Amino acid sequence: MKKILSLAAVVATPFFACAQDGYSTEFDRKIFEICATIFVIGLFMIFVLTIMKRILDHRLKNKILERGITDTVALSILQTNPNENRNINIKWFAILAGLGAGLTIANFTRPLGVHSLAIMSFCIAVSFLGYFYYLKQSEK
Repeated sequence: MKKILSLAAVVATPFFACAQDGYSTEFDRKIFEICATIFVIGLFMIFVLTIMKRILDHRLKNKILERGITDTVALSILQTNPNENRNINIKWFAILAGLGAGLTIANFTRPLGVHSLAIMSFCIAVSFLGYFYYLKQSEK
C-alpha cells in the first residue's frame, strides 16, 4: 500500500508544481493549429488508404471470377475475420485515448519540449500495451 501511495504522489507531483505565471493564448492557439493539422492529415491518409484497399480488393475479386478459381481456394483467399473489424474500433479507441492522455499530461507539464515528446510516446505505448492485453483476453 505504501508503494502505491508513493507512486501516486510521484506521478501527481508535476500536476501541482506549476511554476508558470500564466499561459499565453497565442501559444495555445499555435499548438491547437498544429495538432488539428496533424489530425486532419492523418484522417485524410487513412481515407486514401481505405479507398485504395477497397479498390484493390475489388480488382482481386474480379480476377478470381475471371479465372474461374474453385470455391475453396477463392474462399480461403477472400475470407475475412469478423473479429478483426470489431477489434479495429477498440484499437483506435486505445490509440486516441493514449494520444489524449499524452496531450493532457504534456499540457500540464509546460514548457513544451523534448519531455513532451517522451510523454506522448509513453502514453501511446501504454495504450498499445492495453490493446495488446485486450486482444489476449478476448482470445481466451
